[in-house]
Amino acid sequence: GIASHVGQIRQNNQDAGQAFFVTSRSSEDHPDFGVFIVADGMGGHHDGEKASAITVRAVTAQIMTSIYLPMFSGNDDVERIPVTEALVAAVQKANAEVIKSVPEGGTTATVVAIIGDLAHFAHVGDSRAYLVSKDSIDQITRDHSLVQRLIELEQLTPEEAEEHPQKNVLYRALGQNETLEVDAMTRRLPANSRLLLCSDGLWGLVNESDLHDVTMNTADPQKACEKLVSMANNKGGVDNITAVIVKISSSN
Repeated sequence: GIASHVGQIRQNNQDAGQAFFVTSRSSEDHPDFGVFIVADGMGGHHDGEKASAITVRAVTAQIMTSIYLPMFSGNDDVERIPVTEALVAAVQKANAEVIKSVPEGGTTATVVAIIGDLAHFAHVGDSRAYLVSKDSIDQITRDHSLVQRLIELEQLTPEEAEEHPQKNVLYRALGQNETLEVDAMTRRLPANSRLLLCSDGLWGLVNESDLHDVTMNTADPQKACEKLVSMANNKGGVDNITAVIVKISSSN
């Protein structure tokens, strides 16, 4: 499921989201493959929305070239770089394109490539990826925000961070510097779990308990995304809101 909304205050939606998924049934037994992305743009006028759109497109194109097509070519002799390494390279390539095309813009990028029951993540900024199961919600990504850094240094409590005047300031995002450090990690996806990717317009207003409840207990991922967006809007909708939910079946 995927949903995005401008919110109640902003004039334009600078978020971008994407869900791409392919499954096949043949004697070659290719694993299910998916790429899911949330990018939260920033910058004056339309710079933010351009930066996030460029990022989603550039990352997807690079992943298709470096991961998807070699994997489905049927040529086992192809030299393939590790998936997380390919994801990091894709985000770095998108960073270069944002700097070139939108010099006044920037964006977060939270990317997951799913191959079978493995989820490979690449992440920059303060959009988030959560792994949701029956009894828990686990934040996979780490916010690259000033307030999160102050929390880690024990100079700020999470409660103080919510009211901090600079809570939206990022120290790492696409479009800021030509060299970009990208977080990367891999998780095995348990059967019947969910992946939730979202911008801070959602997690900043809807608490983890409600994120867990709606994501886990709404059978249709699309309806779950729409419900979460509505909840954020009902709580003020102070920012653009984007959610992508991937429902993991009982047998990948």
